[in-house]
Amino acid sequence: MFRHRAAVDISAMRDDMRNRMEEEGLPYGNRSMVYNSRLAQELGSWADTQQSADDIHDLLFRAYFVENQNISDVEVLVSLAGEAGLDQEEARQILQERIFSPQVDMDWERSRQAGITGVPTFSSRELYVVGCQPYEILERFVNHLHELQVGD
Repeated sequence: MFRHRAAVDISAMRDDMRNRMEEEGLPYGNRSMVYNSRLAQELGSWADTQQSADDIHDLLFRAYFVENQNISDVEVLVSLAGEAGLDQEEARQILQERIFSPQVDMDWERSRQAGITGVPTFSSRELYVVGCQPYEILERFVNHLHELQVGD
């Protein structure tokens, strides 16, 4: 995952993320693995077309960042879909047949074209705040946007 970066202190990155999550009152577990989230993104894209779509994103967050679950595993994702009140057999079919893969490809391409390199990303007026940032950074971003709007 970090092969294109200079020496990376993973412990420091993990500690920084844990501190940021704690500051915001969000749970964060001791993740020891990085799992490919592509299938989870496809599941989330499908879930966005369903009635209980909001629940799945929270469940995916908790599964990955708190419970260290393998969100690249179809059975893990099908179980999470069921917890969200989604049809598990339909979720399995969506994942096995990769039905929402083109949608995720389009989302990724749109992100690349917009210069988005991390999540979350906040953007307005071709200005970006990328990644998990302290409240003060987001406040400065919003205030700056407000100043730009007043100047228009």
